[in-house]
Amino acid sequence: MTVLLTQNLLANDAATPAAAATRRPTEGSVHSWDLSTGVDGPGTRFVTFLSGCPLTCLYCHNPDTWKMRNGKRTSADAIVEEAAKYTRFIEAAGGGATVSGGEPLLQPVFAGELLHRFKHELGLHTALDTSGFLGVRATDALLRDVDLVLLDIKSWDRDTYKKVTGRPLQPTLDFAHRLADLNKNVWVRFVLVPGLTDDPANIEGVAAFAGSLGNVSRVDVLPFHKLGEAKWQALGKDFTLTGTPSPTPEQITTAREIFAGHGLNAI
Repeated sequence: MTVLLTQNLLANDAATPAAAATRRPTEGSVHSWDLSTGVDGPGTRFVTFLSGCPLTCLYCHNPDTWKMRNGKRTSADAIVEEAAKYTRFIEAAGGGATVSGGEPLLQPVFAGELLHRFKHELGLHTALDTSGFLGVRATDALLRDVDLVLLDIKSWDRDTYKKVTGRPLQPTLDFAHRLADLNKNVWVRFVLVPGLTDDPANIEGVAAFAGSLGNVSRVDVLPFHKLGEAKWQALGKDFTLTGTPSPTPEQITTAREIFAGHGLNAI
């Protein structure tokens, strides 16, 4: 009987990430949590920001999330308990729960635990905010508990992508194809940085790729800003984009029109 019960637990664990919570870590490194509207998925959302990120984006507004050790060790129970306080408000606002970062897939077990419990215990719409660089760490079980993926595609030009993030682009593209194969709803997010990612050919590349996938329901063209510069300075890091302006309304409109030209809903 004990052997059979163990076998059943193992089998169920492949389908439901929380099924064997007593056999695996239910704590993770958490930077913070917040309630937000409009930027982390539809409606008002409970957003958990996990610590740790393999990318070092030049325009990152939260460089204090890069190191996992700088986060607070927090249980999934504590996060779910906190989110539960706002479920009625979130549901009334047409929102849900988002697991963000940092890069949440640096802690795939913990991220999967949160997504599963947000969805199945609290009944919330779930979103995963990721660069896709660690997409291979997202199990099929984890993705089954995700209603929406917010996928950051920083650049189409490989050299620019490496300059912006310090990492190669291909893993993100591979993950995007996998999400398309699963018919997973995706919002692509593209940060428009004058002099860095705003080349029309670069935008055209991202737009053509996103348009070819068939599962991208929205594209957010996000204008570059310097709101995180003070954090870079506080951490003793050199913010190399100090002299870079925010894009003009005309530049933002042009970028949106390029995405729209590929049949995408660009916001």
